[in-house]
Amino acid sequence: MDISGIGWMGVRSGKAEELARFFQEVLSLEVAHSEDEFWVFDLRDGSQIEVFGEAFPGKEHLTTGPVVGLLVDDLAAATEELKRHGVELLGAPGPSWQHFRGPDGGIYELKQRGEGHRGQ
Repeated sequence: MDISGIGWMGVRSGKAEELARFFQEVLSLEVAHSEDEFWVFDLRDGSQIEVFGEAFPGKEHLTTGPVVGLLVDDLAAATEELKRHGVELLGAPGPSWQHFRGPDGGIYELKQRGEGHRGQ
């Protein structure tokens, strides 16, 4: 597998609104997209930070703290490689991502290079 960088970080929190406000007001990040229980911050290098409230659907498996998205050029091939190694895949795959559990119990993500995320 060829991991070329970190392209995404997501966090699900019971204090999501407070965290999103912190990212805006303290870290000076601009909101690129928001909706109920969900905020997206685009960074200058093309990576994203997404904040999910606990009520945001489909992210219930994000339970171990911030999740890092590892960039790959071929998501399908990288996902198949995880399967071959017996890695636990989590949640429904998205059009540009697949969550998985690492051996430490933490949640990680494969993220297709060049694809938007938008949490859904």
